[in-house]
Order: sequence, then C-alpha cells, then structure tokens
Amino acid sequence: MAKIETPIFPILGQEKSGPVGIARLACHAEHADDGHLVEFRALQVRSLLNRSVSKRLTWMAWSINPYRGCEFACRYCYARYTHEFMAPSALPSAPGEPDFHDPLTFERLIFLKQNAAWLLQQELRRFQKSQQIAIGTATDPWQPIERRARITRSILEVFANRSGYNIGIVTKSRLILRDTDLLREIGQHNRLVVHITITTPDAELARLLEPRAPRPDLRLETVRRLREAGIVTGILCSPLLPGITDTEEAIDRMAALSAKANASFFAANPLFLKPCSRPTYLSFVREHYPALVADYERRFARNDFAAKPYAAHLSHLVSQARERHGLNRRWREEADNPGDSLETTNRSDPRPLAPVRSAGHRTNDPHPAPAQQQLLFDP
Repeated sequence: MAKIETPIFPILGQEKSGPVGIARLACHAEHADDGHLVEFRALQVRSLLNRSVSKRLTWMAWSINPYRGCEFACRYCYARYTHEFMAPSALPSAPGEPDFHDPLTFERLIFLKQNAAWLLQQELRRFQKSQQIAIGTATDPWQPIERRARITRSILEVFANRSGYNIGIVTKSRLILRDTDLLREIGQHNRLVVHITITTPDAELARLLEPRAPRPDLRLETVRRLREAGIVTGILCSPLLPGITDTEEAIDRMAALSAKANASFFAANPLFLKPCSRPTYLSFVREHYPALVADYERRFARNDFAAKPYAAHLSHLVSQARERHGLNRRWREEADNPGDSLETTNRSDPRPLAPVRSAGHRTNDPHPAPAQQQLLFDP
C-alpha cells in the first residue's frame, strides 16, 4: 500500500490537498440552470445564517443570503469580491474554469443554496431571538432566478411559523409582492421591516447603473402595495453617487416620491466603493460622466468610504428632506414600530444608515460575511 504523506503543518499542504471551505463546495457545485448570459449552480452549503460583527452598527448580528452572486449586475455593488472566496487558489484560473477573481463572474455565475429551509430550521433552534436577522444584504433574495428556485420563499415559510424574531429585508425586486401573504403572516408575530432600494427615480440612469433590476417606478409601486398590505416598508435611496445623485434637489425628489408612496421611512447613504467594485463602477463613470473621473479618483484614492464631512453633509440633506415631506412624523407615528431597532437607534431620528464592515463570521460558516455598502446588514 502506498504511503500517504501528511504534512506537519496542514496549511502548507493545502495546495496539494485541494481547496477547502466554500471553495471546495463551489468546486462540487453542479449545474442547475441557465439564464441570459448567466449560469446557475447548486451549492450544498453547511449553514444559512451568517454571523457578522460590526463596529459601526453594533446591533447587527446575523444575515441570510439565499444566493451567492446576483443577476441585477449593479455597477456599484460592494459584494463582488465575495466570489473570490470560492476560488480554488489565489492563482489565475485554468482555461475553462470560472475566474472567481473577475468581478463580472459575480453576476454571471450564481450559486443556489440547497436545503435552505431545512438548514434554517436547524440553526434557529440555537438562535437567540433578541438578535437581528437580515435577509438579502449581499445578493438580492428576489433576483429573477427566485421565480423558479423559490429558495427565498422557502425561508419565509420557516419564519411564518415562528414568532418573536427581528427580521429586516433588503431588495430591489418587485417579485417580493408574490410573497405578500407570507410577509403579512411574519409581520403579525415578528418584528419585520422591508427596505426597497431605489438609487434614482430616473429610469434611464437606473438602467445604466442597475442593468437587470426592475424600473424605479415599479419599485415605488411595490412600496405602495406592501404598505397597503400592512407591512412596514421604507425606501433606501442608496448609494448616493457623487456628482450624480447626491444633490439637494435629487435627494428631495426621492424623499417626495417616498412620501407619495406612503413609505414608512426614507434613508440614504453615500457611495462605498471597494476595490472589487471600482472596475465596473468607474468604467460606468468614464463612459457616461467623464468629467467626474478625476473627482472619483481623488475621493477613493485611499479610502473605500466617503469622507466624514461629506457624509455628514449628505446626512443633513436627507434629514431635511425627511422633515419637509413628513417622513419623520410618519416614522414616529408607526404604532410600536418594529423598525427602530433595524433602521435607527432613535425612533425620533430615523437617520441614514451607515456603511458597515464585517469584522468576522462563524468559524463553521462556509462563506465569510462580506462587507456592507449602504445596506443594513450582511452579494
């Protein structure tokens, strides 16, 4: 029998023994479906709840992303780098293999997490209900494949049969309306807040920024319909793009539309541009706003986050817009509003959400928690 060599330090033998963790699971993921310029693979994950630790938003604890990768292909997406964890090694991919280091792979190779509902049921047995759960912070839980895969719906079915949880949802998709029945059931026995991201009401600009996401008017209609169903639903006008959507006029317009849609709240954050996001976003700027290229290079030369004075200025503009359109009052008047712990720490001051960096994750989690952009929690 051939002798099996075992390295004294296992990490030194990793390259020979093959990928580990989420990279190993990705290697064994089987083809599941195809879409327009997109391939879908079934991913046999070991857990669904993803623990995140933040110095900025200390209440944030757990997140759920039913998918890895996102079809919406938002140019500013902060989560593209998460696919890098699925690469077999740091070396360039071999011919014919997915290049997980290419930011575009994030929108072209989507992984579907298998047995999600069953995994969630097992994990909730050990879960402290006082902690927050965020659904859809890194990839959109209602991206187009959800019509067929129905993974997100299976997760909602689990929560619909439970009570006492604190749940926040983030999406750009009007497909969420399909699950209004479950959201109403969840909201009756849990603290539920839905956040619809609308970066701009300009349909032409939105198509350039978020090529495969629903039109802004359809998202506004989604907010109206969820509110009519009695679901706490607000609008995230994020990210605010320097020189494009960060003016007082643009913010005020979005706040006015939010009030008209009867949104429970209105929040916004400045652009957070990680290195993985820069190639796709800056190519958009160079093509459509060439005069702004130098400004962006200056802003993000050393930092991923907006400078504090600029962020404070935007926060002031958003607060003023909320006050002008009665959104602060509406927020306060929500009876026993479940959103105060998810959206803001002060019910009388629903200030914009701050970007957050995830500093850690569970050691037994097959995929690390990615950093956040403008959203509440954990593509």
